[in-house]
Amino acid sequence: MQISDLDAVREALIAREPIFHRREFGTRREDLLNMTANDFWEIGASGQAYSREFVIETLLERYQTPEPDDWSCSDFTLRQIAQDLYQLNYILMQPGRQTRRTTLWRQTGDAWQIVFHQGTVIA
Repeated sequence: MQISDLDAVREALIAREPIFHRREFGTRREDLLNMTANDFWEIGASGQAYSREFVIETLLERYQTPEPDDWSCSDFTLRQIAQDLYQLNYILMQPGRQTRRTTLWRQTGDAWQIVFHQGTVIA
């Protein structure tokens, strides 16, 4: 992959982070199923592992209230792990908390799917 292609991937993925908080990519069950791989799972900042179904159910409840507007992301880095598989790392700043985030993204045709996500609290 050429550097310009990797830059385009980086920009496309940054536009989707923090995951599940970019409501323009959809808030319905169908949207969430489309944006997550069948074997998607997540490790939360607590260290707890969450299944795809648990995350989707939690998000459907969360989407009933307005999204916080005081979150920001910084320090994005991207690396290609395999063909069509990318790891995006960044720091998410929320009031009173910072977390280091990692999302594995798979490109499937013109779409992106989340394969894995982890958030770790920064001391």
